[in-house]
Amino acid sequence: MSGNGSHRYEGMSRRRMMARTSMGFPLLALAGLASAEAKAAGRLRQAPGPHHKPRAKNVIFCYMSGGVSHIDSFDPKPRLTRESGKPMPFPIERTMFNQNGNIMGSPWAFRNYGQSGIPVSDLFPQMGGVVDDLCVIRSMTVKFMEHAQANFYFHCGQPFTGFPSMGAWTTYGLGTLSENLPGFVVLGSGEIPLGGINVFGSGFLPAVHQGSFVYPERPEPLQDVTPKEKDSLQRARLRFLSEGDREFLELTGGEEQIEAAIRNYETAYRMQAAVPELVDLSGESEATRRLYGLDSAQPGKAAYGRQCLLARRLVERGVRFIELTMVPPKGLGGGNIWDQHSKLREGHEGNAFVVDQGIAALIKDLKARGLLEETLVIWSGEFGRAPFVQGSDGRDHNPYGFSLWLAGAGVRGGTIFGATDEYGYRAVENVLTIHDLHATVLHLLGIDHERLTFRFGGRDFRLTDVHGQVIHGILS
Repeated sequence: MSGNGSHRYEGMSRRRMMARTSMGFPLLALAGLASAEAKAAGRLRQAPGPHHKPRAKNVIFCYMSGGVSHIDSFDPKPRLTRESGKPMPFPIERTMFNQNGNIMGSPWAFRNYGQSGIPVSDLFPQMGGVVDDLCVIRSMTVKFMEHAQANFYFHCGQPFTGFPSMGAWTTYGLGTLSENLPGFVVLGSGEIPLGGINVFGSGFLPAVHQGSFVYPERPEPLQDVTPKEKDSLQRARLRFLSEGDREFLELTGGEEQIEAAIRNYETAYRMQAAVPELVDLSGESEATRRLYGLDSAQPGKAAYGRQCLLARRLVERGVRFIELTMVPPKGLGGGNIWDQHSKLREGHEGNAFVVDQGIAALIKDLKARGLLEETLVIWSGEFGRAPFVQGSDGRDHNPYGFSLWLAGAGVRGGTIFGATDEYGYRAVENVLTIHDLHATVLHLLGIDHERLTFRFGGRDFRLTDVHGQVIHGILS
C-alpha cells in the first residue's frame, strides 16, 4: 500500500469504521459493484452517439407478437379472393407445420382511407383514420419462421439469445434523457413473446441497457418499487451508503465506474416515486381517457389503451425506447396472441379490437402535442402469414414477405413502400431485411449503424451485424 493510502486509512477512526461495518460493509459491497454492472453504468456518460443530427428522440415499438396477417390488414390481394379454394399456382417453401391447403381469400374487405387513399382492412378502421401519418412497408422479410428465432431476429438482429436488443443498442448509443426512469422500458401484459425475457435484454452490453418491465395492470407496476421501510429510514440508509461510497472513491482516487454505479442506485431510489407517478392517470382528462379506450368494458382493450397512454407519458418523461406488448381480449397475458393457425377470423378480430383504438389514439395524441415529429412509432409482428389455408380456417407463418408501418419523426407519412407478389407470398419490390429496418431506426435517432459497435469476445459487434442499408426511400 502506498504512503498516501496509509494516511487516508489513518484518517478513519475506530468508531467511524465500526459505524461503517455495522451497516453491512458498504465499502466492500461497492467494491464488488465495480464489475459488470458498474462498468455497465459507466457508459451512460460516454454514449458513442449521436453521429449526425437526429430526427427522432424516442421510439415507441408496438409489437404484435405471433405474426399479424399482412394480406388481411395492410396488403390487399384481390387475386386471393378470385382464386380462393384453388391450389397455389407455383411451388411453395416448407412452412412451420407443412399443412398447406389451397388459396384462402381474406375474410375482410379493404377500404381506402385519407388523402393518400392507402387501403386498410376492416380489421383496423381506427388506424385507417390516421393512415396519412403512416408509411406502410409491404416488402419486409425475415430468415426464420419459428417464433422464438424470429422474435430474437426482429429485436436483436440475431436468431438466438445473448445479443442486445434494439432498445439496448439505442440507450447504449445515446444514453438516457431521464434521471428518474430507465432509458428502455417494456410495458408488460403479464407474458412476453416466445424467446423469453432476453428478447428485451442487453446481451453482452452493460446490464444497465436492458429493458425494464413496467406492468400497468399490477398493484405493484415495478417489482419492489414499493419501499419496505419508511422513507426517512430509507433516505438515511441511502445517505449513509453514499458517504461510504464517497470515502471509497477517495481511497481509490476516483473511478468513473464506481461513480456510475452510485448514480444507478440513486436512480433506482428515485424510481420509487417516478413509477407510481407515471402509472397514475388521474391527471389525464376524461376526453383523453376515452380517446385511448380506457372506458371500454372489454378488459383487453382498456389494458392496451393504458399501455398506449403510458407510452406517451414515457416519451414526455424522456424515456428513449418504449416497447408495448400484446394483451389478449380477456386482458390477461398474451405472448403469442396473433398466431392463428386456426380460427383466423375469430383470433384476428379479437386482437385487432384490442389494439386498434389505442394505437390510433397514440398517433393522434402525439401529433396534437407536437411529439410525433420527434417520436418514431413502429408497428409490426415477427413475420406475416401465408396466402393459403392451414386446416380449415387458419394461416401458417410467412417470413418471405409481410407488412409493417412506421410513423413520426423523419418518416414520409401517407406512403407505401415495397410490394409482394399477386398472392402476397413473397416480397418482389424494394425487398427489405430486418437489418435494413434497424439501420433506418438508428439513422433516424442520429446514429450511424456501422459506427455503433461494442467489442466483445475479440471482435466488434453491431446491431446490424455486417449488413443493413438505411431505407432512404421512406424518409421525408
